[in-house]
Amino acid sequence: MKRPSRPGRRAFVVVLDACGVGALPDAAAYGDVGANTLAHVAEAEGGLNLPTLGRLGLGRILALDGVPPSPAPVVHGRLHALGPGKDSTAGHWELMGVVVDAAPPTYPQGFPSAVIAALERATGHRFLCNRPYDGLRALEDFGTEHLATGHLILYTSQDSVLQLAAHVDRLPVDALYAACGAARAVLAGEHAVGRVIARPFAGPPGRPERVGGRRDFALAPPGPSHLDALRDAGVPVHAVGKVHDLFAGTGIDAAHPGATNAEALASTGRLLGELETGLVFGNLIETDQRHGHRKDTAGFHAALRDIDAAVARWLPRLRPGDLLVLTADHGVDPRSAHSDHTREYAPLLAVFPGASARHDGPLADVGASVLRWLTGGDAGGLPGRSFVG
Repeated sequence: MKRPSRPGRRAFVVVLDACGVGALPDAAAYGDVGANTLAHVAEAEGGLNLPTLGRLGLGRILALDGVPPSPAPVVHGRLHALGPGKDSTAGHWELMGVVVDAAPPTYPQGFPSAVIAALERATGHRFLCNRPYDGLRALEDFGTEHLATGHLILYTSQDSVLQLAAHVDRLPVDALYAACGAARAVLAGEHAVGRVIARPFAGPPGRPERVGGRRDFALAPPGPSHLDALRDAGVPVHAVGKVHDLFAGTGIDAAHPGATNAEALASTGRLLGELETGLVFGNLIETDQRHGHRKDTAGFHAALRDIDAAVARWLPRLRPGDLLVLTADHGVDPRSAHSDHTREYAPLLAVFPGASARHDGPLADVGASVLRWLTGGDAGGLPGRSFVG
């Protein structure tokens, strides 16, 4: 294996899931005109209390109640998607230079009967629901029937996903994973959804509660990414949270826990102290999964404050050879008429020695910058322009 071109350098890319900063020009095609997740959370909460992110330049990216423009920002700006879609898979792939020409299929009317029949044969299970549904409501509305019959709760959303939910007392988590793996194999070709998601839950009838153990069975990226370029250069790549699943493990050396923000922040902090070189690519899921889809602006703000406090702890621990990037993958605007993701710009805050400029560009600029920082080179044929020297 080759040695890194710049041994001793490290990069940390942390995705604040769903923290969009304004509607993209094509947002109308997605029903997302006027979307602006962080601005609308700030308005709903009477301002955001984020002193560390504010000092780095969050209030210079866009006007945010409670976050004044920093007089000395780091590299800051807005990043946009080059391809279609507004889900986690598309956003994370694009951050690392994978852009697809067409969005994966969605099922606003539920999955066709032929697909359901194929899923029943492959999994050995029957299904309830089969329509776009809020995840918690699906458990509330179909959980009792699921407990009585054993049929799995199958639902989708505006995103390209199939979600399978099962009570841990009715179907062990490993068996739910097996069903999702079988479903993943069926959903190929024209029905190749971006993700099959396992959703275990617990609780008595009528009072369901999600538990740990969510797992995403994603498609593998259709082409090489900046992660592959890093591994080709001998640079280790560490994934925190759902990043490993979103890339189906492609281009990743090690996966670290991150099912909750607390777990992901702890993993990132530990790696900050342990690693001598390489990339840490992590996701902070709760602004999306726990608060965003439920339009819980108070919880969203509390999660942001926890992230702000963690970043404050990280900054003094950064070395001269470190790059820290804070960004997002899409939005989930609480003012949207729907409860799904919104087609938005992602914020960019990049901390490294001498960083102080405005930078706007595609999401892929993050991967290009990480590759340049860690190897001194570029990946021919992949999109993205480095904002580091």
